[in-house]
Amino acid sequence: MSALDGLYQEVILDHSKRPIGKGELAAGAEDITASHHEFNPSCGDEIDLSIAVDPESGLVTGLAWEGQGCSISMASASILAQLVRDEKLSLADAQLRIDAFREMIQARGEGEPDEDLLGDAVALQGVSKFVMRVKCAMLGWVALEADLKQVEAQRS
Repeated sequence: MSALDGLYQEVILDHSKRPIGKGELAAGAEDITASHHEFNPSCGDEIDLSIAVDPESGLVTGLAWEGQGCSISMASASILAQLVRDEKLSLADAQLRIDAFREMIQARGEGEPDEDLLGDAVALQGVSKFVMRVKCAMLGWVALEADLKQVEAQRS
């Protein structure tokens, strides 16, 4: 195992042991909120992911999740929560990151992910080599994508 692979493995284990964003959503009274449940029938992993969005600026002001599953799905949700929390993303920026993550995780280890866009999520690049684990890594990201669509519908 290379030093980089070891570091990536450490990031995943750290996020699965000490998850970020796990718990109840803290939203302001004026925030638009959305929640979505995702389930992976092949392994039983599941997640409920909620977001709060400022209606004026369109920025994601909060993200929280609850779930159970393997270390990959739980670490991926934690990494996603950290990315959204640290970056104060617009709906479009959140979708851009979802698209970049999906491209990375479906690339079967080919290409270089954009670390500026994905942050610690690049630690999950190796998952793309294991087809049965791709859905585990995508679970939270797919839930966020559904939340974004709910918020866009509420804003229209």
